[in-house]
Amino acid sequence: MMNAQRVCLDVVSGFSRTAAVFVLAVACAAGAACGGGSDTPAPGGAVPAPQPAPAAQPGDAAAPGLDIQYRNEPDPPHLGPNTIEVTVRQPDGSPITDATVATVFTMPAMPAMNMPAMRSDAPLTHAGGGVYRGTGQLSMAGTWTVNVTVSRGSAPLGSKRFSVVAK
Repeated sequence: MMNAQRVCLDVVSGFSRTAAVFVLAVACAAGAACGGGSDTPAPGGAVPAPQPAPAAQPGDAAAPGLDIQYRNEPDPPHLGPNTIEVTVRQPDGSPITDATVATVFTMPAMPAMNMPAMRSDAPLTHAGGGVYRGTGQLSMAGTWTVNVTVSRGSAPLGSKRFSVVAK
C-alpha cells in the first residue's frame, strides 16, 4: 500500500511540474508576442520602440541652435517611394545651402515574427533655400526611425532623429 501511495504522489508531482512549466512557457510567449506593454528598458539593455510622431527624439546631436526640419510626402508615408524634404537653418535662421544631408530609415528586428532589421538610405540634394530633397523607399508598414545627418565636407554639423509610421 505504501508503494502505491508513493507512485501516485510521484505521478501527481510530475504532472504538476509539467503543467507549471507549460503555463510559464505560454505566459512568456504571450508576453513576447504582445510586447509586454512597458516603456521602460528591459533587463539587458533592450530599448523600447520609438513613439510614432514626426518629432525630435532624445539623442539628437544638432549644433546649438541648428534647426533641422523633416517632412515626408505623402504624410503619413506609405510603402514604396516617398519624397523626403529636410530644411536646415543656422541659429540666426539663415539657410545652410552647402551641406551634405542624408536620411537613414531603420526598423528594428522583430524576432517573434522572424523578421530581420530593415534599413533604407536616402541621400538628399539641395533644392534651394536650405531645402534638401530625395526619395526614400519603405518596404513595410509600421514605425520607422528616421536619422537625418547634416555635414559640411568631413565635419558633421548635426543630426536629428524623427519617428514616422508608414501606412
